[in-house]
Amino acid sequence: MTNNLYGLIGEKLSHSYSPTIHSAIMKELNIQGSYDLFETSQASLPVLLNRLIELGARGVNVTIPYKIEIMKLLGDISTPAKIIGSVNTLTFSKGGIKGDNTDYDGFKMLLDYYNVSIKDKKIVVLGTGGAAKSVVQYLTDNGAKKISLVSRDKSQITEGFKDFEILSYDALEALRKEIIINCTPCGMYPNTEYSPVSTNQIKNTEVCIDLIYNPPKTLFMKKAESLNIKNINGLYMLIGQAIRAQEIWNDISIDTGIVERIYQKLSKKDD
Repeated sequence: MTNNLYGLIGEKLSHSYSPTIHSAIMKELNIQGSYDLFETSQASLPVLLNRLIELGARGVNVTIPYKIEIMKLLGDISTPAKIIGSVNTLTFSKGGIKGDNTDYDGFKMLLDYYNVSIKDKKIVVLGTGGAAKSVVQYLTDNGAKKISLVSRDKSQITEGFKDFEILSYDALEALRKEIIINCTPCGMYPNTEYSPVSTNQIKNTEVCIDLIYNPPKTLFMKKAESLNIKNINGLYMLIGQAIRAQEIWNDISIDTGIVERIYQKLSKKDD
C-alpha cells in the first residue's frame, strides 16, 4: 500500500495520544503511513493547509482550538458536520479538502461502552467550543430531558447554542443535574492542578464525564470520585473518533473490537 501522511492540527499538542492511537490502528489494518503533529497558530492555518496539500497528505484531525475556525477555510463540509457546527477531520483529495465530524460517533461509543444512559436526563455541559457542539448535538438527538450549558464568557457563545440555557459557573451549584460533561481543556496536561468545578458544584450528580484523557484521572474526576460519583475520561471517545476518521480516509469499515483492544492497551499504560 502507498505510504500515506496523516496528522493532527492544533495549537498545543504535547499532550496528544493521537499518534499512538493512529499508529496502532494502522498497524492492526496494515495501513502504511505516518501520523504527525502539526502545531500552528490560527493565523497560519491557511498556510498549513496549503503545505499539507503540497505534501500529499491523505487526512488530518483537528483539535483545540480550531474545530470551529477551520470551517471557514473549507469549501466542502459534510452535512452532519454542518449541523453540528464543528469539524475535527479533514480528508484531502484531488477535488479539495472535505471536513467531517467524528467526535459525535466517538462520544456515542464512549456512552455505550460505559453504559451511560442520557435519555430523559438533566445534563450540564461545561464549555461551548467545538467538542461541546458535538456532545450537545448527540444529547439533543438522543433524548436528553434538559441540556444546560455553562460558560465563563457568554459573549463568546457561537451559533448553534442560541436556543440553550447558558449559565455562569456561579449558578451550577444550585442547578439540578444528573450528568456533567466537561468539554473544556481545564485540567488538561500540563495544567493538571485545575478543575472547572468545585466539589460542592457536582454534589448529587450521577455521572461526571471529562473529555480530557491526559491525565487519565483529572482533578475534576478525582472530585467526583471523592463523592462516589461515577467518573469517566475521554480516552474511549478519542479512540472511537480516530477509528471513524480512518474509515473515512481509507473508505473502509473497521471492526469495533479494534477500539476495545487499543483502549485496553492504553488504559494499562496509564495505570
